[in-house]
Amino acid sequence: MLSSKESQCCKKTSIGGQAVIEGIMMKGPNKTVLAVRNTSNEIILEDVPSVSLKDKYPILKLPIIRGVLGFIESMTVGYKTLMRSADLSGFTELEEEKDKDKPKSKSTELLMNVVMVIATILGVALALALFMYAPTKIFNFINSAAGGTLDVFRGLIEGVMKITLFVAYVLLVSMTKDIKRVFMYHGAEHKTIFCYEKGEELNVENVRKQSRFHPRCGTSFMFLMIAVSIIISTLITLIFPAVTKITALWIAIKILLVPLFCGLGYELIKFCGRHDNLLTKIVAAPGLWVQRITTKEPDDAMIEVAIQSILAVIPENQEDDRW
Repeated sequence: MLSSKESQCCKKTSIGGQAVIEGIMMKGPNKTVLAVRNTSNEIILEDVPSVSLKDKYPILKLPIIRGVLGFIESMTVGYKTLMRSADLSGFTELEEEKDKDKPKSKSTELLMNVVMVIATILGVALALALFMYAPTKIFNFINSAAGGTLDVFRGLIEGVMKITLFVAYVLLVSMTKDIKRVFMYHGAEHKTIFCYEKGEELNVENVRKQSRFHPRCGTSFMFLMIAVSIIISTLITLIFPAVTKITALWIAIKILLVPLFCGLGYELIKFCGRHDNLLTKIVAAPGLWVQRITTKEPDDAMIEVAIQSILAVIPENQEDDRW
């Protein structure tokens, strides 16, 4: 967790980013940039189209709604920049080089696109099974064995199981070499943002000494979403206990409530990003702990990429009033 000294920042900013393959996508108040180091050791900067529906429809800026929209848009842009970073870094070319002797036809490319769509659908189905269906079925089994005495704790117990599954998944993927490098870039992103927030000159030495744990991280956001789901699920259990008795109905209700969890989680992480007190430190603590897994200490080359990415999105007038 951040010490009081580490968390004292000179400015609050909406600037945030996402680690990608050999680089960082950094989003500022006015523009979004993708910075990637390629196989020739060059840092490539590329603007990312980032027009938000909130700019066109003011109603989408309302609390809760803005969080849901922001999550959807960040997932969409994040996926596109991840794929683009593979091209810019030369990763795609390396993979194609391995398969250069394998002939590719239009039918093969079509098949690959179909496989990607199926993989995405299966990924969503797996997520629903792990975080919605499995906790409910496991709780029902435990509650049945306990004679139905755990009904009031359903929200809490299912929430703990979700957290356990989430942490286990993160630990598992962190063991792979490629993901470890992405997590190192994730650390570089956080360190660079901290350096900017503290008003220090953006150079490798200053960035290196910063903490890699930031309260506005997506990891913290996921934890806050789960925390909100525990509270709301517990309230529903207490007010409408009958709905939890029907497994299909209860799972459907949890799925329908995901946008609400997302919106409230966004408002909480927004609050934590703007305030530094005991309450916000307590709220942010679980996410900061898990960042010990999702962020790694970067090397200097990665820090250089992060610096270039943030310099490209800092407003010229240094004003940032969108957070």
